[in-house]
Amino acid sequence: MHFPEKLPLPQDVFEQRAQRKKELIGSAFWGVFIRSCIIGFELLGVWLFGSAALLLDALASSVDVVSSLILIICIKLASRPPDDNHPFGHGRYEPLIGLQLGLFLFFVGGGMLIQQFFQTMEVQSELVIDGRAWIFPVVALVLLEVCYQIVMRAAKRQDSPALAADALHYRIDAITSLFAALALICAAFIPKWSHLIDHAGALLIAALMIALGAMAARKNMNQLMDHTPEPIFFERVKNAAKRTEGVLGTEKIGIQLYGPDAHVDIDVEVDPNLSVEVAHEISQRVRLEIQKDWPAVRDVIVHIEPYYPNDH
Repeated sequence: MHFPEKLPLPQDVFEQRAQRKKELIGSAFWGVFIRSCIIGFELLGVWLFGSAALLLDALASSVDVVSSLILIICIKLASRPPDDNHPFGHGRYEPLIGLQLGLFLFFVGGGMLIQQFFQTMEVQSELVIDGRAWIFPVVALVLLEVCYQIVMRAAKRQDSPALAADALHYRIDAITSLFAALALICAAFIPKWSHLIDHAGALLIAALMIALGAMAARKNMNQLMDHTPEPIFFERVKNAAKRTEGVLGTEKIGIQLYGPDAHVDIDVEVDPNLSVEVAHEISQRVRLEIQKDWPAVRDVIVHIEPYYPNDH
């Protein structure tokens, strides 16, 4: 007799974790390249036409570039396996930096909103924005939307929520470019008030930066504070446990999400007449089944309880 060894995870679980890291980093580098091209293009428009809306749009993209570069570092740190000092892994690197970047975007947007407000008060109506300035944000809008469609299709093919989230960033950037384009198109039709309209567009972009920064900060704060995840995750864990032979029911389920990792606590009910050794084997298979179905789960703690009909 000897203590049963822990059931090893299949190799594809580790491959999926490695693939997630590769996709995230590849997507982040792709975003840095595309956004850098757009920033250079829009700054050319700022130099040619002096548009405040274009400047704010380029600034919003610059924040995303900085965020992506920092995120690449944090993705690598977060993917490190658990150790003696970090038994639950290093996944909180992602929400930690996400919180800081969200707050950074919030305060940058707030500062630009105040600046643009006072500049709008001082603007002189005889200043005219060139009617061709709208071409720059429209080109940026088209490029960002194409990137969104490409990345989102890949996310759907591979069922990757991480890629889907990155695709959403392209759509958000496209919205800021849309605001800039609308402001400059209106300015082209009303040249007398073009400078005022341009600053109004900049104000809208700054307000959007504040809203997006607050949303990002809240989302990452929820992970850091162990906010209850979406119900779909609980259903996923419950269904995986019930597929395990010997499991007659489930009770309490606790899930912690932190960056690329998840931790699960689950109570499973088994035949009360089973031996401790058999019940232990069932608990190991439950852990294995959950991690096979959801590779992001770093660890599963399974509590064995006796099953009695009609006791719920």
